[in-house]
Amino acid sequence: MTIAAELAARIDALRYEDLPSEAIRWAKVGILDTIGVTLAGSSDPSARIVNGVLAAAAGPSLIFGTGRRVNVLDAALINGTASHALDFDDCNNTLGGHPSAPILPALFALAEQTGASGREFIAAYVAGFETECKISLGVNFYQYTRGWHPTTTIGVFGAAAACAKLLRLTDEQTATALSIATSLAAGVKSNFGTMVKPLHVGHCARSGLFAALLARDGYTASPIAFEHKQGYFEVFNGAGNYDAAKILPAWGRPWDIVEPGIAIKQYPCCGSTHPAIDAMLMLVRRHDLRPEQVERIDSWTHKRRLEHTNRPDPQSTFDAKFSVQYCLARALAARKVAIEHFESDAYKDAGIRELMARIHAVPYTTAQFPADNHFGAEVKIALRDGTVHAQKVDQPLGRTSANPLPPELLKEKFVNCALRVLPESNAVKLHAAIEKFEQLRDVRELTMLIELEPHRESAARTVAGVCA
Repeated sequence: MTIAAELAARIDALRYEDLPSEAIRWAKVGILDTIGVTLAGSSDPSARIVNGVLAAAAGPSLIFGTGRRVNVLDAALINGTASHALDFDDCNNTLGGHPSAPILPALFALAEQTGASGREFIAAYVAGFETECKISLGVNFYQYTRGWHPTTTIGVFGAAAACAKLLRLTDEQTATALSIATSLAAGVKSNFGTMVKPLHVGHCARSGLFAALLARDGYTASPIAFEHKQGYFEVFNGAGNYDAAKILPAWGRPWDIVEPGIAIKQYPCCGSTHPAIDAMLMLVRRHDLRPEQVERIDSWTHKRRLEHTNRPDPQSTFDAKFSVQYCLARALAARKVAIEHFESDAYKDAGIRELMARIHAVPYTTAQFPADNHFGAEVKIALRDGTVHAQKVDQPLGRTSANPLPPELLKEKFVNCALRVLPESNAVKLHAAIEKFEQLRDVRELTMLIELEPHRESAARTVAGVCA
């Protein structure tokens, strides 16, 4: 059997009843976090422009942060873009990217058309999550270092698998959806730091859903779209740069949503900056540091991560999300890194700019961290009185299921994000509904809590216009 066929058999065989309780628990964590960041990102210019350009016709699927419903493909694209607009969505170490944003906007759009239950939705989500992560075992981190954006060049298979599962496609149809997705995979890292990065995710969610819908209706694709001499593996990775043999034996051993699990972000910026931010905040809080005391800051992160975060002169809000210098300056000055630090002209703040000039970022060495640790950081602060403080972080809090973000911080993040759009009563009800997601008879019971009334949508658009 081909890779697509073997994966399809596993996707279709997955049943909610067979999932371990930890997989279900982590699926609800991913759903909660993704809904929150999508609501917060719905007013971002990157999502609003996509929405405006599409001028989508009415349909069954809600555009998060609005009261409008459009066709499923447009909803997946718009909400997918919003889910990644703030770079606040979850991560996964196996994928080397963001696992939920490519999948959940497509699933929500589709579930609103089909009336799927909470259990069907969770099973589809886990199937998509497992598909993209196991494919990643065979192709990453080469794709990442090559310049592809794995969140989307691999995540498209997660979206296709999840939607195929929710549509109850046959093994053959699911394999076809995956083969179609090989030709819809896209995203290059040269567009990091711009609106195109979240557009990658919106396009990916739409493409995965599109592939599943095409397969359902009889579209054809090559059964060897992965293995062909000009197929996915050879084109995206090239000979000697992938190992397809790693993909299938690892299925469900363990479920990737459980281990290494979902990494929940504490800060709305590139995850590669997070360990350094953690280190900075530890120092700031422990020693009560102030910007005026600081002579020089040295920061060390992994070379692969510094390649796209060494931005000493960010030129936009998106650019600032990928600037370790900007993020560290904000952490020192504000004692936190929050959404408002990446809005409007915040990146132009003169005091922050002056502080950034004192920050020097370089890759760390194996003398500082083991060669297999890609998630560490060290920050050293030299004060003007000659005192030096240093802090190392092996990985940021929340990076794996073994080092999870505490439930109270997860809820705090969700509520803060949701309240940017929803009234407090809806945000509280929404949190409670997600905690019992598997009990939903129809996912539309939950999305009704997200839908804005016309007067509130108008107010949200006004605020978004000011922020833009």
